[in-house]
Amino acid sequence: MKAVKRWSIGNLGDIPVSFPGARHRAPPARRRVWIIMVLSLISMFFITAYMYPHHSKRACYMISSRGCKALADWLPPSLREFSDDEIAARVVIREILSSSPVIRKNSKVAFMFLTPGTLPFERLWDRFFQGHEGKFSVYIHASKERPVHYSRYFVNREIRSDEVVWGRISMVDAERRLLANALRDTSNQQFVLLSDSCVPLRSFEYIYNYLMHSNLSYVDCFDDPGQHGAGRHMNHMLPEIPKKDFRKGAQWFTMKRQHAVATMADSLYYSKFRDYCGPGIENNKNCIADEHYLPTFFHMLDPGGISNWTVTQVDWSERKWHPKTYMPEDITPELLNNLTSTDTLVHVTSVGVGEEIWMPCMWNGIKRPCYLFGRKFHPDTLDKLLDLFSNYTRSVTWNL
Repeated sequence: MKAVKRWSIGNLGDIPVSFPGARHRAPPARRRVWIIMVLSLISMFFITAYMYPHHSKRACYMISSRGCKALADWLPPSLREFSDDEIAARVVIREILSSSPVIRKNSKVAFMFLTPGTLPFERLWDRFFQGHEGKFSVYIHASKERPVHYSRYFVNREIRSDEVVWGRISMVDAERRLLANALRDTSNQQFVLLSDSCVPLRSFEYIYNYLMHSNLSYVDCFDDPGQHGAGRHMNHMLPEIPKKDFRKGAQWFTMKRQHAVATMADSLYYSKFRDYCGPGIENNKNCIADEHYLPTFFHMLDPGGISNWTVTQVDWSERKWHPKTYMPEDITPELLNNLTSTDTLVHVTSVGVGEEIWMPCMWNGIKRPCYLFGRKFHPDTLDKLLDLFSNYTRSVTWNL
């Protein structure tokens, strides 16, 4: 009687192999043929899966859901098949971003103020704007009450506003509302988002040239793998927004016209944050929409077009929910010199006690001081800032 041994390879099942005149193992040549055939089939499967991930996954799940999870994790994310909505969104945004910026003599910077009511630093901004008429526009989103104005540059510059709640999508809605109104003026080529506690740290000429001649938009963006970063990602955002692409950043931006238009053109990614990013939405996660929407959006669609840092300085050294507020006793020439000379910034993650990520501030490949504006100044600091304004804004001249 012939000796028969059952040989098992992977998930192919038991294969009966006969050995005439042998008791324990197949002839080496025949065993090598089987091994080569099995390895060839496995290789062909993975090559096909890599090239045609969508169809391979579908076939795979008909056989083994456990094995297909491993396949899904192995496949490169760039090969994920986009939905019709994603294809349309990316085509539109790519077309917008491919247009060249047009800088003319009448090009303007749009200063967009997001405020609950009256702006406490109007007198300082009035000093800043004087003599530069025709090179700037002002827009005010007042969410609680109509402002009382002290400067002619701010009179009748309110747009139609709505209620804004911290941490909710209404904050992003207000930003988009400001952008939409500012985009109506075709001369506006740069768009700056400011709060009622923001002040200029440079002269108008310096800021105008810095922004107009920059090749980037200054949108803050970094990878925080902790609970206040990637930990806020919702599975409902999938597949359009993978967790690995979820980013964090400061709300206060400056952006080129192309990026402003792209922001207004987006509905797909915005809707994910509208529906699934807010305080306590899922498992008590506190997803703050204005900290994540724009950083994630631009990281996914134009990562090389943003700076990954903001030109608006704020002091988070107290490690609280809100940054430090500068009081009158803080306003000294030394403080202002420090704010205007800082050329390296730090991102603090929510990992452990707060891991720090340091990076230089680069303008068109040149290391320069980081900040054009400062934030969280108490209204009582106005008089001191007015007294020191000429000194600290003229301390640095602009050289291209």
